[in-house]
Amino acid sequence: MEPKIKTLTEKKLIGTYIEMSFIENKTFQLWSGFMPKRKTIRNTINTDLYSLEVFHEAHFDNFDPNETFQKWAAVEVANFDFVPEDMKTLIIPAGLYAVFNHFGPVSEGYKTYHSIFTEWLPNSQYTVDDRPHFAVMDEKYKKDDPDSEEEIWIPIKERE
Repeated sequence: MEPKIKTLTEKKLIGTYIEMSFIENKTFQLWSGFMPKRKTIRNTINTDLYSLEVFHEAHFDNFDPNETFQKWAAVEVANFDFVPEDMKTLIIPAGLYAVFNHFGPVSEGYKTYHSIFTEWLPNSQYTVDDRPHFAVMDEKYKKDDPDSEEEIWIPIKERE
């Protein structure tokens, strides 16, 4: 599994988030609340959906599946001129990312993440950076379909 290393330019997102942990996964609840309201967001750049995790700075130093983080459901926008009342804004700062393709149902995504964090990352010249992690779901994303595809973006920096 070899990623593409990409430099991301800053992205502006509008969406909603829930505090959760890996043990208390509330992803279904998050997306069930977001999807009916996403059409109220103006100035979208495309139809891509963003599933983001905003972790605490030391989250990966001593991984604990009970530790909470923000899980976002969002879309990219050109600006924040109009933010629907029940939505929040988030800026993904520019920076270096390792971009992986996940093929298959979302229920098997953990296999891709496991490979990234136990095989690729420890053997690479990079370490995790303190910026949002996210998946981009475009027209190839089909949730539980075996032919589904999505991109997984992991923030990285050179090892010291």
